[in-house]
Amino acid sequence: MSDILTTIIERRLSDIEKLGLEFGCKIPKERSRKVHPFLNEKGLILEVKRASPSKGDIAPNLDSYQTALAYSESGARAISCLTEKNFFKGSLEDLMNVCKAVDDFEKAENDFPKKSPAVLRKDFLLSKEEIEVSFRAGADAVLLIARILTKETFLEMAEEVVRLGLTGLIEVRTDDDLEKLAFVMAHVDKNHFVCGVNSRDLSTFKIDLLRPVMMKEKIVKIMGSDARIIFESGVTTAECAASVGSLGFAGILLGEAAAKNPCMAKEFVHAFENSKKTENASFWLEYAESSWANRAKKTRLKICGFTRSEDAEFSESLGADFLGFVFSDGFARSVTRENRLENLLPILSNLKAKKVAVITETESSEAKKAIEFVKDGIFDVIQLHKIQYEKVNAEILNLPHYFATDNFDEYEKLASKGEMRVLLDLHGKSSENAFTERSKKNIVCEVKWLAGGITPQNAKEILERFKAELIDVSGGVENEGLVGIKDESKLRELCLACLA
Repeated sequence: MSDILTTIIERRLSDIEKLGLEFGCKIPKERSRKVHPFLNEKGLILEVKRASPSKGDIAPNLDSYQTALAYSESGARAISCLTEKNFFKGSLEDLMNVCKAVDDFEKAENDFPKKSPAVLRKDFLLSKEEIEVSFRAGADAVLLIARILTKETFLEMAEEVVRLGLTGLIEVRTDDDLEKLAFVMAHVDKNHFVCGVNSRDLSTFKIDLLRPVMMKEKIVKIMGSDARIIFESGVTTAECAASVGSLGFAGILLGEAAAKNPCMAKEFVHAFENSKKTENASFWLEYAESSWANRAKKTRLKICGFTRSEDAEFSESLGADFLGFVFSDGFARSVTRENRLENLLPILSNLKAKKVAVITETESSEAKKAIEFVKDGIFDVIQLHKIQYEKVNAEILNLPHYFATDNFDEYEKLASKGEMRVLLDLHGKSSENAFTERSKKNIVCEVKWLAGGITPQNAKEILERFKAELIDVSGGVENEGLVGIKDESKLRELCLACLA
């Protein structure tokens, strides 16, 4: 796949050469509006956006003034305006229209004072001169994408942000970006900067909702405990906004969902601003931090379907990260059969790997027992296996959990609800057919967790082909006819292939 970001930059440089840094627009010689503080309180940044490289036209007939007015009335803390013309169909005229709208909103007669949202110029800015143009056009903040800037240029632009009294929204996504961030923050006033992590890879435009969570603590170490960290891209539902809010982000940059449905902006604002930290959020914060720290070392491995304590203990000794136990009488591997659970319980507290309680619905006595085990800390997380999101109540969703599905459309739906990881379980199909089918799907959210048809023989190939973060194996480490009984030699072979 071609690098979309490189193409955007090349086109932009060509336009600057032909049209100049104002792109043919009539920008005032001097700024005429005051500078508004950018995201001093938790809230949403709603985006004026007509199109994108990944989605094509989103809202081609969007009126930037009216949209910004609607966003202001919805309670947005800030408004982001795309000014890139080739792929996002924006302009500096849009930016000035947005500034006029929020100023008109602030001046309108009312019974109580209104806070005008700050305005962010979102573009692929490449020089400090573009910061000055943005300032004159009325922007209160500008986007600085660390990936496309050298350290030296990045610092020059950051210094210009400070000189003009603006705010810089610095976007990072990689170790190299973090190094640049640390370099620049050592030379400027940090109070003029917030930091954003894009869940979308700008080379492929694929979404990974957990990426911003993974980088959160790294940014705090550079910018301090009061760092304002923004979750960028990928939020398309109010449920997802609430999920992100529970993870401690100061803001969300919300693009497509708001641009398509400005009338829903208030719902997004309410969901995010009223979100609270949950046990589920704590689980994913811990998982994200350890994943970032160990991302270059090994794949996560989940072994599932244990019925014997010795198999669970042996799997952990080989390095398995997750151990799965089925709580459903309809499955031959269920621990609720034949007094298996009673035999397993004594050893569970000694296991350091994450213990997963797998349920296939939520109302049976077996499922309720599993849920209580998670509440009590005996198990660490619930796997909601082939259960629809709408059938799970808030109490369960607040507990550590993830969903597993065998349906690609359901996978996308679950990710859109803010589920940080979804296990794609292509059960019963040969691994080759299953993963070929997966590769043909244009899945927006990256598939990171895989299950189904994985064996010690094909695990390494699957990992290399699909760059899986976690694979889940059950029958692949059992001998035929011995359901629920793990084979030590197969476990060793699997672990050697995955964890070496």
